[in-house]
Amino acid sequence: MFDDEPLAGENLPILPGHDSPGRFERILRAGHFAVTAEIAPPDSADPQEVFDRAAQFDGYVDAINATDGSGANCHMSSVGMCALLTRRGYSMIMQISCRDKNRIAMQGDVLGASAMGVSNILCLTGDGVQSGDHPEAKPVFDMDCMTSLQMLRGMRDDGEFLSGRKITSPPRVFLGAAANPFAPPFDYRPLRLAKKVAAGAQFVQTQYCFDIDMLKTYMAKVRDLGLDKKVFILPGVGPLASAKSAEWIRNNVAGVHIPDGIIKRLAGAEDQKQEGVNICIDMINEVRDIEGVSGVHIMAYRQEHRIAEIVEKTKLLGDRIPWHPSR
Repeated sequence: MFDDEPLAGENLPILPGHDSPGRFERILRAGHFAVTAEIAPPDSADPQEVFDRAAQFDGYVDAINATDGSGANCHMSSVGMCALLTRRGYSMIMQISCRDKNRIAMQGDVLGASAMGVSNILCLTGDGVQSGDHPEAKPVFDMDCMTSLQMLRGMRDDGEFLSGRKITSPPRVFLGAAANPFAPPFDYRPLRLAKKVAAGAQFVQTQYCFDIDMLKTYMAKVRDLGLDKKVFILPGVGPLASAKSAEWIRNNVAGVHIPDGIIKRLAGAEDQKQEGVNICIDMINEVRDIEGVSGVHIMAYRQEHRIAEIVEKTKLLGDRIPWHPSR
């Protein structure tokens, strides 16, 4: 990929106009169509479980998201997973949720992660504790997505904590946020994206996209605002396991819109899991042709092993070979 590709666990030098030494930022700024995926964190303290899960993505993705208490459920921490996998040579995106951490903890985690080679941070407000397995937990929400982006941008660009105290060596990180084009009010969603970009977001990963027409409408408004020139947008895609699971997601997961046609296609298939993969492949082939889209974010919950098939069949990477720890 790059002439100065490092050994596993080592960062590349920071290029002019870049904010991080990471490969993910380099790939996006070089104009390549990027592929990211989410890794499911284990309910375990065994690092081998993390390595085994990440190995499913070897050679198929450009960066891996380590979720931070997704759904308000407790798992291995995002910073812990990122530290383990960065040392193995993976390009990691550390998610950081405002639900569980105040500004002191968040700033400390970002400094620690950056020191361990993590180059990408995705700021999230976080799901409410009532949706997870510890509903009695006390939520923090000292910050939200916008203010945490501003805080981390200040740490990086101004070399200061939010308190104004100087940082001797600022974190060199590429900042991201989430977006949901499919949640009402729809007309407000591009404006909210503009606010996140103004706060410091440089890349955005969206909620699952199963309605291409809705995404096209959203992206047209994004282009009208000139945001496609200011932020890298990666729509979320993923394989559905069955018509029944698609119905459940549509009725229970906020902001996920699954058209009737998708559910009918699944229900009529002899192998619904394979049809879910086929639908994902079709979605990617349509998404990649939308002006302003810089890549895709594949979320394959409990189907991570299907990502290799999806990437191969869509020829997402072309002749480009992503970083592989065994190389």
